[in-house]
Amino acid sequence: MEPVSEGREGAQWKADGALVLLTVFWGLTFVVVKDALAFADPFTFLTLRFVVGAAVMALIARGRMFAPGILSKGLLLGVVLFLCFVLQTVGLTDTTPSRAAFLTGLNVLFVPLMSMVLLKRLPRWGTAVGVVLAAVGLYWLTRPTEEALPGDLGGFRLGDWLSIGCAVAYAGHILLTERFATKDNAVGLVSVQLVGVAVMSALCLPFVERKLEWTPPLVGAVLACGVLASAVAILVQTWGQARTSAVRAALIFALEPVFASAYSVAVGREVLGPKEWLGGALIVVGVFASELGTAVWDGWRARGRTPAA
Repeated sequence: MEPVSEGREGAQWKADGALVLLTVFWGLTFVVVKDALAFADPFTFLTLRFVVGAAVMALIARGRMFAPGILSKGLLLGVVLFLCFVLQTVGLTDTTPSRAAFLTGLNVLFVPLMSMVLLKRLPRWGTAVGVVLAAVGLYWLTRPTEEALPGDLGGFRLGDWLSIGCAVAYAGHILLTERFATKDNAVGLVSVQLVGVAVMSALCLPFVERKLEWTPPLVGAVLACGVLASAVAILVQTWGQARTSAVRAALIFALEPVFASAYSVAVGREVLGPKEWLGGALIVVGVFASELGTAVWDGWRARGRTPAA
């Protein structure tokens, strides 16, 4: 039995490592997407991005898109993922980026809460500590503003509620991915998902104000985000979540604003103060507490119970 346990533990560590690398890449694409939106409206960019990603994955998946159960599961995941993008994009029109970033980052709390309510699954103590530290870190890193906005009476605006809805939707996507993903169906599942998001984004175009200027930065962003940040990244996410838990994945994804901020500072787009560095440090500590805390404690207790030679 021991070799099996070690094999499972090794697979989980590999999955966590893959998700960390994925989060690094997602953080780096923040500036790329921000620049691209100067040449295209959000729905046009999303349509182009997901059409490219869907085409790449469809060529890879081929018949696996139509395997038993894949269409229904992939379309459900696609609807939830589409909701994430719509809620976040529309929410940003009625709130500040810092408030939206913090509220969206609340998915790190919603995942274990939804897991407890829906799946009756209690997180281990190390994971719970990591979630709390990561949530506090997100608060400091994103600096929620207290400045009054036009029409703000001191409470939450519609954009704030939409950002919270995005966090809930993303938490649901993480949990559904853990439930549906297996070690064999990742390619087909992601293919159907991306096709669904592309179609739903395109259906929104007649109802929004459109903007499209074909420029090298926009073309590069569409290709990079379509192939790498959509097709490859979501495939890695699905593969990884078939081998680790939703709560661990959510904690790892909490590193995204840390990497995004670090890259923004590196290219001269932003200067971080002590509060931002403290927030980033708390997120990193939270992830390490979740990954290592319980294992270290269990190992220490096991050594304490081992009879002396």
